Amino acid sequence: QVELVELGGGSVQVGESLTLTCTYSKNADCMGWFRQVPGKEREGVASCDDHGRINYADAVKDRFTIVKVNANNTLYLQMNNLKPEDSATYYCAADFDPPNFCFSRRSENWVYLMRGAKDVWGQGTPVTVSS
Repeated sequence: QVELVELGGGSVQVGESLTLTCTYSKNADCMGWFRQVPGKEREGVASCDDHGRINYADAVKDRFTIVKVNANNTLYLQMNNLKPEDSATYYCAADFDPPNFCFSRRSENWVYLMRGAKDVWGQGTPVTVSS
């Protein structure tokens, strides 16, 4: 059974930074970060695969950075210049069922590609940005 464990969420002020980490028990070629607020659909934030493909949602481009370090089984999300609209629960995702979401540049499609039987979600870590 694959496990994904997220850490690093918390409460910050507008303009501050946070780094989320996700440690994984088994590597997936395609991994990424999603976020969700109550009453809304989960949305893609950043994706990264082992072939160098990296994509970001337009809302976070130039502010967030995703890094995948297989040597220590960790996926990072560096979040800078945080805004109140970034407040959400952030989920790490590992896509084991092709086609995987790292092939798509359209982040609105990613959640639909994470519905395979082998795909894995972390438990989520909350982020709150206050003005």
